[in-house]
Amino acid sequence: MSSDTLLFRGGPAFTPDGFAEAVLVRDGVIAAVGAEADLVRLSPRAEPVDLDGGLLVPGFTDAHMHPVQAGLERAGCDLSEVYGLDVYLATVADYAAKNPHKEWIVGGGWDMSAFPGGLPHRSQLDFLDRPAYLIQRDHHAAWVNGRALELAGITRDTPDPADGRIERDRDGTPSGVLHEGAMDLVGLLTPRPTPDDLVAALLDAQAHLFSLGITGWQDAIVGSYAGSDDQLPAYLAAASSGRLVARVVGALWWDRTRGAEQIPDLAERRAAAEGLERFRAGAVKIMQDGIAENFTAAVIEPYCRCGGTESSTSAELGTGLSYVDPEQLKVYVKELDARGFQVHFHAIGERAVREALDALAGTDPGNRHHVAHLQIITPRDVPRFAALGVTANLQPLWATHHAQMDELCIPYLGEERSSWQYPFADLVRHGTRLAAGSDWPVSSADPMQGMHVAVNRTEPGGSVHASYPTAQTPFLPGQRIDLRTVMTAYTAGSAWLNRSPAGVIEQGRPADLVVLDRDPFALEPGDIWTTRVRMTLIDGRPVHG
Repeated sequence: MSSDTLLFRGGPAFTPDGFAEAVLVRDGVIAAVGAEADLVRLSPRAEPVDLDGGLLVPGFTDAHMHPVQAGLERAGCDLSEVYGLDVYLATVADYAAKNPHKEWIVGGGWDMSAFPGGLPHRSQLDFLDRPAYLIQRDHHAAWVNGRALELAGITRDTPDPADGRIERDRDGTPSGVLHEGAMDLVGLLTPRPTPDDLVAALLDAQAHLFSLGITGWQDAIVGSYAGSDDQLPAYLAAASSGRLVARVVGALWWDRTRGAEQIPDLAERRAAAEGLERFRAGAVKIMQDGIAENFTAAVIEPYCRCGGTESSTSAELGTGLSYVDPEQLKVYVKELDARGFQVHFHAIGERAVREALDALAGTDPGNRHHVAHLQIITPRDVPRFAALGVTANLQPLWATHHAQMDELCIPYLGEERSSWQYPFADLVRHGTRLAAGSDWPVSSADPMQGMHVAVNRTEPGGSVHASYPTAQTPFLPGQRIDLRTVMTAYTAGSAWLNRSPAGVIEQGRPADLVVLDRDPFALEPGDIWTTRVRMTLIDGRPVHG
């Protein structure tokens, strides 16, 4: 494309009011939207871009992801593209053989559902001649070998940290799985990436995201967590040098071992990004609980062994963990809100969701607070999102029947609580503002796969769980939402959350645009996942395709 004026034609354009016939872009800005003949008259020398029947959409904004960590995992021992114990071990062995100079085997992406009870074992990695630290796909646990446990000094006498758990064999010996805060016991011993490594990981992630049509995102943890280093310097370096092209907001990590005394530090970190065009650090991420699969998600009634299911863990099931005391949480959120921070919550269990909403009551909706994940919400709490002006930040890909859901969640949640999962349609019916994201590398960053699940509540074809016996049985089908609603969440909804000027195809907006290879609105709903990105543009300039 050599012209500063482009005319997108030959396919529909997704707009807030429906679909437009053509879009005119001049000097990186959307100049006009309407009938092709009118736009040709307006700018007869515009360079035509033939959509060839595909759909033109705003650039997607992912409202919750971890791209630097994803880039590091892609560069390390990456298990995210394979599945199953035998394949995992073969991948680890191959990586170790190709990298004999590395003191540790570090990577991640393994899936709990590949193991009985969701738990691998240290002995499976003890064939290695060096320590191993492999982060679970969900980033809430790590799989380590005996050598790593030995270097960390973890024995049967080592107590669990307050915010985590050391999985143990029946005799109390650490089994090789470290949950939540226990990950740091080994993770902080692994070789640290250099500043250049972190920038390279960020730029690798950016290129991958451009290939999926993602032109902006909110990094959900900017800080040191689970053995990872602070990503803020990498963002500042990439943004100040012009290498960060996407529009990004960093959610600064709330250190749950500290209290309100960290808020001035967060304000200083926010100020470090002031004046940068492509990066701001105006959000604070508070992780209020863990995940349901390892019983750390905060629930109201205890987890149950429903239907006679035996527990796969040595721990009492209990009611999960609230990482921040709920009463103190109200105090912290009030001060963050008063200082103009956006609060970005992780909340999986229904108690954590309620604690987040309680803390956000009375805050300024103009700060655009949001709660991510929202696996379980009680019916009485669903209407509170709209009433409080809190955005529901959805990760749609998780709302299907897959092994983790059917084998590690439902049997321990019980019938009633299981029916409260991912209530997308109920949130819409109550007028809740939606944003959407992926939690990449926890799951695929592909927005079209997420949209497929939101519409169908079944696994996309080609996904790691697509062949699971109930993968194509709709999961709580009454919670399906339509394609326009979920596409708006991935575009205008998440862009609004990030205060991005993009996200909508209308006059005066930046020309952050994506050309899809087909029109998913013209497909059968079960084929939405087949849609691919042909071209991605930011400010009217191609960054992919």
